[in-house]
Amino acid sequence: MNVGICYSRIRQDEKLLLNELRDRGHEIEKIDVRKHQFGLDGTTADIDDCDIVVDRCLSTSRSLYVTQFFEHYGIPIVNSAETAEICADKAKNSLALSNADVPTPATKVAFTTDSAMDAIESFGYPCVLKPVVGSWGRLMAKIDSKSAAEAILEHKSVLGHYEHKVFYIQEFVDKPGRDIRVVATDGEPVAAMTRSSDHWLTNAAKGGETNEFALDDRARELVKTASDAVGGGLLGVDLMEIGGDESGEYTVHEVNHTVEFKALDSCVATDVPGTVVDWLESKVDNKNEGVQPT
Repeated sequence: MNVGICYSRIRQDEKLLLNELRDRGHEIEKIDVRKHQFGLDGTTADIDDCDIVVDRCLSTSRSLYVTQFFEHYGIPIVNSAETAEICADKAKNSLALSNADVPTPATKVAFTTDSAMDAIESFGYPCVLKPVVGSWGRLMAKIDSKSAAEAILEHKSVLGHYEHKVFYIQEFVDKPGRDIRVVATDGEPVAAMTRSSDHWLTNAAKGGETNEFALDDRARELVKTASDAVGGGLLGVDLMEIGGDESGEYTVHEVNHTVEFKALDSCVATDVPGTVVDWLESKVDNKNEGVQPT
């Protein structure tokens, strides 16, 4: 098959994927979105022979537009524009999970500092304030007091971008020092790991220690339902254990659409990029055979 890879920077995740594709003899069209234009009647990128395109754009805004243009051109892209739009926005993410009856942290959105303060006070302390768009745990704040809330809200109110005027506030979930990242393809788990830290943020990007995690039936069910809720695809589903690390109860706090998997691949027995390429091959085979995706 001929696979297009949309990117703006080749990270270790993309190198793993590219190496696997090359090892299997697949043709690759690397599409640096910084160097191309995307018009209503076509693009300067060489995409005519692409069977499928994989969106690996580091920039959220580029990802959102590129996926829409490729769908406009009639070329399958993973993930879809719908999935990208939902996953890129934490408020839309939360709404999609809630609409699918997936347990997710209690969330409120406010549009002024006064209203945001009221929401924070309704949760009590601590609670969490997040940017509505963002990744790697950046600009997230655990708010422990009214004075801290006032200072953070004042700071956000003077930032220029309109997204900082959308105050996304969640309850603080007292997780057992770790959360769970699951990489899944159309709701089928590829592998899972815990990310542990003494800090309340346990992201691998923040230095969290990673270890392989065996999913139970309930976690698998939630991964499938959460994936379906955002439109499916190659996703990172993030869960937190509630009631202790052996309770078997979870809350899903986020689904990621341009998921990184280098940390996962390094700590599990599963060949993560190999399994992802298996999935891509199956999608192209189904397309060629006229099989409708499930």
